[in-house]
Amino acid sequence: MFDKIVIANRGEIALRILRACRELGVKTVAVHSTADRDLKHVRLADESVCIGPASSMESYLNIPAIISAAEVTDAEAIHPGYGFLSENADFAEKVHQSGFVFIGPRADTIRMMGDKISAKKAMQAAGIPCVPGNGNPLGDDGEANLKMAEEIGYPVIIKASGGGGGRGMRTVHTEAALLNSIAMTKAEAGAAFGNDTVYMEKFLEDPRHIEFQVLADSHGNAIHLGERDCSMQRRHQKVVEEAPAPGITAEQRNRMGELCAKACRDIGYLGAGTFEFLYEKGEFFFIEMNTRVQVEHPVTEMITGFDIVKEQLRIASGERLSITQEQVTFTGHAIECRLNAEDPRTFMPCPGVIDQFHMPGGPGIRCETHIYNGYKVPPYYDSMIGKLIAHGETRDNAIARMRTALHEMVIDGIKTNIPLQTDIMHDAAFCAGGQNIHYLEKKLGISS
Repeated sequence: MFDKIVIANRGEIALRILRACRELGVKTVAVHSTADRDLKHVRLADESVCIGPASSMESYLNIPAIISAAEVTDAEAIHPGYGFLSENADFAEKVHQSGFVFIGPRADTIRMMGDKISAKKAMQAAGIPCVPGNGNPLGDDGEANLKMAEEIGYPVIIKASGGGGGRGMRTVHTEAALLNSIAMTKAEAGAAFGNDTVYMEKFLEDPRHIEFQVLADSHGNAIHLGERDCSMQRRHQKVVEEAPAPGITAEQRNRMGELCAKACRDIGYLGAGTFEFLYEKGEFFFIEMNTRVQVEHPVTEMITGFDIVKEQLRIASGERLSITQEQVTFTGHAIECRLNAEDPRTFMPCPGVIDQFHMPGGPGIRCETHIYNGYKVPPYYDSMIGKLIAHGETRDNAIARMRTALHEMVIDGIKTNIPLQTDIMHDAAFCAGGQNIHYLEKKLGISS
């Protein structure tokens, strides 16, 4: 096991990584911007290094500064968390070239899975079901593109190969709109991602978002930890996540989970990852792989009793997986509500000072947050300030516990989305389970 690592992130995930390190006896170095000197994990880490001003480009996305922090503190490895540089292949490569261990997949794997076209081809080769469409880049031949769309069947969706986070996508319902939509998506992709390559797929109209958690070591072992349902979304951003997914059978779980684990072995995957699928009419269709730990990993931890972040550290240090597939068990149901510093009606970010914070408790409740009384939520970063997780013997029990926890939670001084989460937990359709990815936006009366 490592003696010391750098935590190259901020907020609740940085604190989560620090706690895992403490349990394993690993020393920690917190890197932070000038705006984040009062973050909880910065105060608790063994060492801290300021890597730049508030701007993410000059701090958390500043590769030389992060590597320099590892050098001056004699750290051995760097954990990127999620977001920021976590899926940046160049960062992983430079970490390795500088003599440190990147706690995540190899750079070539990140690069392959970060490009949606190469990722789709790799998954097709591994036997993973994909959304209809050949996955090839769209050229400038309008007639060929029109023919392809006709063969796939409208509606289709044009996607940026280098896109992510719900950006770089455009749905096309008619032949008349196709060529202009391709041109617009290419232009947007080039401006946003520096890569104007786009491809075409069938647009699934009423899918759910189901993802499978995987872990793989450097000795050829790979397992899955079941699935999560992340269908409660707004503007392609997840709001509520749960595990297991309502309506998914044990047979489906085992079949798809083993396919995902096999794909990991086929591509030589290393560390924690997530295969994301659209699920419609009993069928799974691969959309992308996240080559990092997910925001919603706690719901999987709650139903398996397994620590995913500690396993990331063990794998990166060269150890074998600590459990086999046969040892993975699932108990009860878990739900996670993302807590954002934002107006619950307009969704505008709401930075400011937290005057009072009270964390809920009780059986099955877990709260992952970096905030505290007097903490100043900065305006420079993502508005998520924590995650509330409830575990119960049944889904109904987990929902009841989440309602109680949301009612108990106090965050004064700023606006939060707690009212929205409370509304969702009392929504009859959500409580019934199995709603598609468009349900929440229709409920809120907004267009995607």
